[in-house]
Amino acid sequence: MSITAAPPEANGRAQRIPLAYNQEFLRAFDKGETDGAFGHRHTLVCGWRVSGEIDTAVLQGALDAVVARHEVLRTEILGDEEGGHQVVHPATAVTLEVSELASAPGQARDALAEEFLNTVDAAPYPVRELPHLRGHLGRFDATDAVLVLATHHTSTDAWSLQVIMRDLVEAYEAGLGGAPADAAAAPQYQEFARWQHESAGSSRMDQNRAYWRERLAGAEITGITSDRPREDSLASAYGVHRFVFEAELSKAVVERARVTRSTPFMVMAAAYSALLRERTGTTDVVFPTFSSGRYEERFMDAVGPFFNFVPIRIDTTGSATLGDVLDQARAACIGAYQHEIPFARIAEDSPALLAPFANGFLAVVAFEVLQSPFPLDGDPAGGLVFTEIRRRTRSQRLSSAIPDGGLWAMDILPTGELAGSLKFDHNRFDEATAIELVAGFRRLLTALADAPQTPLTHA
Repeated sequence: MSITAAPPEANGRAQRIPLAYNQEFLRAFDKGETDGAFGHRHTLVCGWRVSGEIDTAVLQGALDAVVARHEVLRTEILGDEEGGHQVVHPATAVTLEVSELASAPGQARDALAEEFLNTVDAAPYPVRELPHLRGHLGRFDATDAVLVLATHHTSTDAWSLQVIMRDLVEAYEAGLGGAPADAAAAPQYQEFARWQHESAGSSRMDQNRAYWRERLAGAEITGITSDRPREDSLASAYGVHRFVFEAELSKAVVERARVTRSTPFMVMAAAYSALLRERTGTTDVVFPTFSSGRYEERFMDAVGPFFNFVPIRIDTTGSATLGDVLDQARAACIGAYQHEIPFARIAEDSPALLAPFANGFLAVVAFEVLQSPFPLDGDPAGGLVFTEIRRRTRSQRLSSAIPDGGLWAMDILPTGELAGSLKFDHNRFDEATAIELVAGFRRLLTALADAPQTPLTHA
């Protein structure tokens, strides 16, 4: 998507497609075409190891079919006097780059596959380039390859990439048999945007807004003091620190979630809140996380930037132990899930919540646990077997970017391990700080999982 002046023919009221609230929120972080929400590194990538012989012509056709099926992949945002709207363009061919990957003697292909994925992750992707989907195929030999899909984040989210891959596999299978891709209509993002505006004044929306006004009264998102203040003259320089925790810790986290009738995310959110408390000295912790943002079942198979910013407020003032923090985290998460609304509406009612974004000495670091709604791991399709590359251990000096702050993501792997990443701006943080934060989180998570009665002062 891109923001440009609207041409005269795009102003017809009947054809006007409104912006979804999340698109409006992204516009608040617009810093041009090389930085911020519409910058050329605000991208999403995902990679799969592919076993079997790939027909690249059929793969090209499948990629093109996905773009034809999901119109948001060929949509741009146009600015106007009313704030902006969407324009859908005709489908065009997807760029598919094919590379030969050669491994040196003794060099593991898994490591090379991750390096290939990281290279694509760091590559710029201009928001004006349509469609918002690229394919990168790296081949070790005729039956062993890596497929990486890249999109601009203003057109997709992590859930969408899973939908895209599922539809790509189905279109590939159909193409092998000489059949057209599934012609069934897909739910479109513009339908979601219209639905959001139509339901904006509902009684349920009013009730949920009232909940958040009360819940967030007097609150600010908890920012982490950066090693250096923000310099507005400097373009962001995001990198990512990656790590993997052993399966024993993951097992203990899952068990702690089970016995407390929580989720693994709630357990990890409690540990993260305790970390923020230690780091900042505040006992009233607020951090943002992300939900799928797909409020109705009909949008589960749609592609678009549905992801929603959800503030989690965990007041640890009266908490004596890590287990007490988990109790607070569980209640906070349940309340947030039950009353979820677009963050733009929350921000309207609680503008003080965003104060740390304006403080050049603070960075807001969102925390999330990744979701894989349509896993393909190990499932044969069209003579191919796809295995998503989720165990990533190689940190990057240069990576895809986010609009502002930092992003902490965790993933419970099929192996039982806990994989994580912490994305940060090198202009504001040293990598040593990221490593220190991860070490502190691991210590608190281990203590919470194994000994929840650990006093907060001793954790």
